[in-house]
Amino acid sequence: MQRLHARYPFLEAARESVANEAVDLGTVVQRDPAVVERATQRVITALEEGRTGEPAHETRTELLSYPVARVLVSMVDEQVLVRKYARAEAATAHDRFVEDLESTTELKSVESTGLDLSDLLREFDLETAIERRGDDAFRIDVGTYLPLAEDLWGDEWRLVNRALTDGAVPVDEEELHTLLREAIRSRIEDGLPFEVPGAIADELEAEAAEIRDVLADLELTREIDTVVPELFPPCMKALLDRIQKGEHLPHHSRFAITAFLASIGMTTDEIVDLYRVNSSFGEEMTRYQTDHIRGETSPTEYSPPSCATMQSYGDCVNKDDLCEQIPHPMAYYEERIDDADDEEIEDWREGRGESASAE
Repeated sequence: MQRLHARYPFLEAARESVANEAVDLGTVVQRDPAVVERATQRVITALEEGRTGEPAHETRTELLSYPVARVLVSMVDEQVLVRKYARAEAATAHDRFVEDLESTTELKSVESTGLDLSDLLREFDLETAIERRGDDAFRIDVGTYLPLAEDLWGDEWRLVNRALTDGAVPVDEEELHTLLREAIRSRIEDGLPFEVPGAIADELEAEAAEIRDVLADLELTREIDTVVPELFPPCMKALLDRIQKGEHLPHHSRFAITAFLASIGMTTDEIVDLYRVNSSFGEEMTRYQTDHIRGETSPTEYSPPSCATMQSYGDCVNKDDLCEQIPHPMAYYEERIDDADDEEIEDWREGRGESASAE
């Protein structure tokens, strides 16, 4: 049973198993470097790859790495990390349970490593809310569907686009698996971050510092070469809209949108073309300012302002739910890009001639 819990550490039974064995995390982080190493890898791989990495060979190490990883996430105490970590754990669990569900009865052992659909439905108290209507067809009560689908991007998840009948929403098997992944993500995210006892925090400070460094690099310097205005943060959407209406932007607003567009892969020529609609447009000055922000004619490549700075200048507008959970416009855009399907991105890019200038 411990192998099952190590494979699916979010299960209530896994938590109870650790509690029943009276495992002292303080002792673990002091005396078990393999657990700490795997926990750190869990969090860093979640940030870099959106999954939690290869499991440890030893079941106990894998099982205990999960609560230690949650401690590390809590120590760093950044909402963007909480979200990314929870999504990565949920994505890993999704990969595993889909594999389990596709396995034949002969190949699967629920006692060792596998889950079946009824296990998952029971785990989240969904047995009465979800009804099977065929091999690949299910119905889910609308009151259960809405909270599970609320963080899913894409118009197909909006209730207005679903066939609602007798208080239930029809979903196919793949959609049901996605909703179960969201149930797992919500459980993992719940309670994070929490207060970490000082003795444990002291032992894990080096690992937490390593994660902070990785997070800082990913948030502000990760190369994003996809330009999809539909996925821009609301503040940048608003500034882009003002440019395209020919409005004259104050210097701080102009800097913010130019730095943002440069950071997501637009060339100087493409950015300059955006400003041509402005009656006071001067190509030479616009090109100089853009190259300066890009670091072409200056020793520094400038990052877009943080959310706090955008707020102080009055450029933080039309905030949505995701805005409440991220510290930087680039982090917002990265989340949206990560959540979008490759096909959707390609359709948007083709429809816009590969850049925002096609608007």
